[in-house]
Amino acid sequence: MLIEVCSPTIRRKEMDAVLTVLVEEKIGPGEQAERLIHVAKEYLHFDYCLALRSPAIALFFALKLFDIPPRSGVAISALSPAYYVRVIEDLGLTAVFCDTVAASACMNSETIGAAVTDTAASGEPVRVAVLHHTLGFMPDMEGIAALGIPVIEDCSAAYMSGLGERKAGSYGAFTILGLEERDMLTSGGGALLYASERRNAAALRNAGPLPPEYGLPDMNAAMALVQFRETERNLQKRARIAELYTQSAMRQGRHKMFACPENFEYNNYAFTLVLETGMKDVTTYAKRKEIAVESAFTRTPAALGLAKQDKCPAACSVSLRTALFPIYPRLGDAATSRVAKLIQTLP
Repeated sequence: MLIEVCSPTIRRKEMDAVLTVLVEEKIGPGEQAERLIHVAKEYLHFDYCLALRSPAIALFFALKLFDIPPRSGVAISALSPAYYVRVIEDLGLTAVFCDTVAASACMNSETIGAAVTDTAASGEPVRVAVLHHTLGFMPDMEGIAALGIPVIEDCSAAYMSGLGERKAGSYGAFTILGLEERDMLTSGGGALLYASERRNAAALRNAGPLPPEYGLPDMNAAMALVQFRETERNLQKRARIAELYTQSAMRQGRHKMFACPENFEYNNYAFTLVLETGMKDVTTYAKRKEIAVESAFTRTPAALGLAKQDKCPAACSVSLRTALFPIYPRLGDAATSRVAKLIQTLP
């Protein structure tokens, strides 16, 4: 039986929560979404939050709150989700693609600064940066803050990752926590848009009340409630799997893992290897072992040709060579051992 790369973490508790909502015949935005915001505040420590139907809607609102002139630049990583570009352009703004650091696949102050300098002469200055924590990793947040550019932080993959005492999601003027199928918290869709500081929270509060069509349905909210409460259990399972995979990767020695700062605490959202060989050899080999392995960056501006090689060479290079391996809390011990053996014997 094929071991899939990704699988939403849905157990009996999630199923029971959704079934309860269905029985009550209240599936639109309502009490469950309000409860989710209350519970999420305990984990995320925000001042104010909106529970929305999708991360795209959350990004749309976050950018609107800055009220920046048309055609202004919005800095994003070349390895960000591709939907960023659509939202930015629909608002009449300009996506400015930033290169990433080869060792971590994240933007840093230098790559953002280079993109800002490059676009300044065009008359479309960068007014906002959307900071996507690639694969759950985090860059030097203090260095980026020193640039003086307002930041929208997307911690959808980095929920519970942290630098020292601070967790992902606590740095941005506004923060997006996606709840999509491949996000750290899987509730089938939706997003939380929140602000930690009172001033930004006031701006977010003034954006409401929103039409129900923008709100998070109670079915998704009910599942997300369980996901928050199961956080510690799921993190522990991911950590055990990642430790086994890391041991296998170190034994095979050819393909490299991304580097992390010493004070970084990783949530083990993903397990990836930057390959010496091409993706095709590895995926073909894995398929023979009935294990799915995917390119980690297929849905990014770099992979789709939107970010150009001459402007973002590191991001474009790593987008072609980064393999994503199965790691999720529902992965059983037997499957985990099979994947670990695959990693150790990769061509």
